[in-house]
Amino acid sequence: MANNPSFGKLESVDIREGWQNEAANFTPWLAEKENISLLGQTIGMELELEGTERTVGSFNADILCKDTRTGYWVLVENQLERTDHTHLGQILTYAAGLDAVTIVWIAAPFRDEHQAALHWLNEITDERFNFFGLEIELWRIGESIAAPKFNIVVAPNDWSKSVARAASSIANENLSDTRRLQLEFWTALKEFLEQRGGTVQIRTPPAQNWITFGIGRTYFGMSATLNVWEHWSSVYLALYGADAKMHFQFLHDEKEEIEKEFGQSLEWRELPEGKESHIRLQFLQRDPENRSHWPDIQEWMAATLERFDTVFRSRIRNLSLD
Repeated sequence: MANNPSFGKLESVDIREGWQNEAANFTPWLAEKENISLLGQTIGMELELEGTERTVGSFNADILCKDTRTGYWVLVENQLERTDHTHLGQILTYAAGLDAVTIVWIAAPFRDEHQAALHWLNEITDERFNFFGLEIELWRIGESIAAPKFNIVVAPNDWSKSVARAASSIANENLSDTRRLQLEFWTALKEFLEQRGGTVQIRTPPAQNWITFGIGRTYFGMSATLNVWEHWSSVYLALYGADAKMHFQFLHDEKEEIEKEFGQSLEWRELPEGKESHIRLQFLQRDPENRSHWPDIQEWMAATLERFDTVFRSRIRNLSLD
């Protein structure tokens, strides 16, 4: 008879054992790269740190980030104690002061009335505003080092609203046949990527011929496109913003090394008259209108997006105009 395996027992650790002070200990810890990444994974965003105790309009944010997929602000408000009305008021001020923003309120723990307030804010605001409530915990097994864990107690409903709107549009025949096909394809690709379990995921499938993905830095992004009329698909890295052309040249200087690592030649499109520059790979001779071709397109897109992410992510993060 096989021996039963032995397991350790999870034990809760008092928050104050990890961080004595919110401003002096917790905020600097959360602002570290790996911990911002952990927060981003929890809420389903790629976060780029802008700074701590930063002024935005007429107020200060404990931590200020950007969602690299959208370029929108993400403001983090911390409490190493039970939530209170003062911090709720600050969150309302943040939302009033910006056109599009995600608010992440971290506390230990959340009062029921403040959870209800965040749920209400998510219900009455449009998709430009997202409100998260997270509880921070510390756990250890035996004498191990304590490990942090974020628990989502309130999440925005913008994703479900977007999907519901798209489904409603299809039901009401507000989408053209092409838009309907595109939405169905991206929805199928979303399911494929989730089953695949890679690093690239889709949040909300759009009814359009392209979709974007974050790659860890504002003014950079990956896109996948679906050309229904000419029967081709592509994946490309987009560089935009004031320094796009210079960043493109920096990457182009490493063209030989990049293509060797990528495993094939890429199309380098500086687009000097345009605002963006692209590094692209096309996939020809597959008809998106033929659903039997979808598995081939999905497999190619998933593998290519992951290769772009692997080859370019660290290079992009290390790009500097200096």
